[in-house]
Amino acid sequence: MTRPATLGKIPATIVTGFLGAGKTTLIRNVLETANGRRLALIINEFGDIGVDGDVLRGCGVEACTDESIIELANGCICCTVADDFLPAIEKLLALDPPPEHIIIETSGLALPKPLVKAFDWPAVRRRLTVDGVIAVVDGAAVAAGRFADDPAKLAAQRAADPNVDHDNPLEEVYQDQLLCADLIVLNKTDLIDDTTQARVEAEIAAIVPRAVKIVATRAGKLDAALLLGLDARAEDDLANRPSCHDDEPEHDHDDFDSFVVPVAAVAEPESFLRKLAKLAEDHDVLRIKGFVEVEGKPMRLLVQGVGARFEKSFDRAWGREEARDGRLVVIGEKGLDQTAIRQALAS
Repeated sequence: MTRPATLGKIPATIVTGFLGAGKTTLIRNVLETANGRRLALIINEFGDIGVDGDVLRGCGVEACTDESIIELANGCICCTVADDFLPAIEKLLALDPPPEHIIIETSGLALPKPLVKAFDWPAVRRRLTVDGVIAVVDGAAVAAGRFADDPAKLAAQRAADPNVDHDNPLEEVYQDQLLCADLIVLNKTDLIDDTTQARVEAEIAAIVPRAVKIVATRAGKLDAALLLGLDARAEDDLANRPSCHDDEPEHDHDDFDSFVVPVAAVAEPESFLRKLAKLAEDHDVLRIKGFVEVEGKPMRLLVQGVGARFEKSFDRAWGREEARDGRLVVIGEKGLDQTAIRQALAS
């Protein structure tokens, strides 16, 4: 039996997921299937330019206006809750009329549980409730073992050789996102076969100790009716959302670097993507995303890559007075050779 929605409170949905899992694409599909519901967005990006916010603004959906989209670029939202999240919430609640539902897209490196905890603060609890935490998973990346190690195998290796360091911050972030979820979206299933998909789903189910539904999709194509209205009240259910970082006083992302690289207009998108893929492989880059001008084309090219796997699309026309400045955000583990990466992109 479905519980009634919490009376008098605006529901909020937290969309979490690792770098490049498809969170922004999923949210764009939610906006396009909202059926007129007034939505507001808080977008938390890891990097200095608003790629995700710009993508969502370009979708042209009346349900979500420019003033109801707030971008937080001062750091990971799970580390800056008091400084960034609360003022953003206050700004959205001051809208006239206020939003009917708030969607919060965390950065790919965020831990969702500290954000859920913020909804238990009296100033927030009176007005909002966490309708649900949605974890978006890149099925192809997980199948390749890039962000999900085998816990049993790691335990066996540690027992055999106690001198081996098995700490993996990416693994911890991935697990924390799954452990906090009310719904897990297994995205990009078009890139894996049925047998591999079943294996990934079994691995996810083994990580999450409670019953959480896994929904498979491609290109984040899920309807708002499925994703909104979960009525999870997650702020009242923190005990059932364990975290690898529960005993830590604070959390930061000193293990990662991000920087912005200006990019000149490109003549041919496919060769440019091949260049990016080689760069990502040579320098162990986790994520590249941004916008690029294509010579002779009126449309802006959106580029997104996870590891050496890239995709592109023309998302909208360049504005008449808009500077056609191509720029990419590059994200990787600490120690990226920024000089070499910039030189490779400039060549």
